[in-house]
Amino acid sequence: MRFRQADWSEPLIFELSKEGRMGHMLPELEPEIEGEIPTEELVPESIYRTKDSGLPEVSEIQVLRHYMHLSQMNYGVNSGKIYPLGSCTMKYNPIINEIMAGHPKITGIHPLQTPESTQGVLKMLYNLKQYFLEVTGMHDATLQPSAGAAGEWTGMMTMRAYHKDNGELDKRTEVIIPDSAHGTNPASAVMA
Repeated sequence: MRFRQADWSEPLIFELSKEGRMGHMLPELEPEIEGEIPTEELVPESIYRTKDSGLPEVSEIQVLRHYMHLSQMNYGVNSGKIYPLGSCTMKYNPIINEIMAGHPKITGIHPLQTPESTQGVLKMLYNLKQYFLEVTGMHDATLQPSAGAAGEWTGMMTMRAYHKDNGELDKRTEVIIPDSAHGTNPASAVMA
């Protein structure tokens, strides 16, 4: 079966713009609330906008439909049979994983929460690290940063520190990167 890509004649979002059209209007503040919050002190005048933003004036549903059409013209894991690259952004993540990762008890955690209120997530992260150690046979690991160029950079700097500690930094000067590597791999290797 041959894959047929969607091909819409989708206008630019600026072409959908009509003066005065809004996606969402915030209600006016009630006077008793407005007087309680010193907005002038919280938001410095130096960052006030002095001219029109130039953003398109579109409704919320127009924005939704516009970007939905654009997404349908892209090839992705959910819209095609296979994706040949191992890109971190295109791998298949089972929907249940996305639901769990997006759960409010995960996404709603705040850095200033008490340790007592975050024990469940801390246990989950600790267990994940232990699984990685068991699978790889390594003595330690980190979960930060989580991925992408920052993860590559962390890996390269870890290798650099290892070779420095072993007195081999002047001998270990090259990193072999396959041409199918993530686009930031070569930059991470050069910078390390």
